[in-house]
Amino acid sequence: MTKPPTLILIGLRGSGKTTLGKRLAAELDRPFVDLDDETARLMHAPDAGAAIREHSLRAFRAAETRALAGVLRGTGLVLALGGGTPTAPGASDLIAEEQRRARVRVAYLRASATTLRERLAQDPTDRPPLLGGEDPLAEIERVLEQRDVPYRTLANAVIDVDGLDPELAFAALRDWADDT
Repeated sequence: MTKPPTLILIGLRGSGKTTLGKRLAAELDRPFVDLDDETARLMHAPDAGAAIREHSLRAFRAAETRALAGVLRGTGLVLALGGGTPTAPGASDLIAEEQRRARVRVAYLRASATTLRERLAQDPTDRPPLLGGEDPLAEIERVLEQRDVPYRTLANAVIDVDGLDPELAFAALRDWADDT
C-alpha cells in the first residue's frame, strides 16, 4: 500500500496555515508539522521570530531549507510552511521535486492584504518584519505582491480564504484534501 502524499499548506502570515492545518491533520489522523517550529528547533531558538532576530533572516532561510528537506523525508503529513519558505534558497525546488514524485500536494491559502492585516492585528504572536525593517502589518501589501505569483506557481490548488469564516475555510481545505 502506498503512503498518502504530504499535504503542504502555503500562504502569507495569517492565512490560516497552522490553524487549519492542525485541524485537517486531526481529522485525517495524520501528523501535523509547522515548519517554523522545526526551523526554530534546528536553530536552537524558542520560536521563528527569535531565530530571525538572533541569527538573521538569511540564516533562518538557509535553516528553513534544511528543515524542509528533513521533514519531506516523511510521508503522509500535513505540513504548514512558513510564509517565506518558498523564497528560501532551494526550497521551491525541493517541493517541486516531491510534487513530480507525487509525494506532496500543495494548497495555497490565499487572502487579501486587508484580511491578513485584520487577522494579524488580533494575533499576539511576535512577528519580525521581513522587508527593510517595516512594521509587519505595514509590509503586507508588498509581501503579497512579491509572493502571490510564486505561491500560485508552486500550488496544486489555490483556496481563496478571503472573507470565509473558519468553518467554510476548513470545508474548502477538506474538499481539496479529499481530492488528493
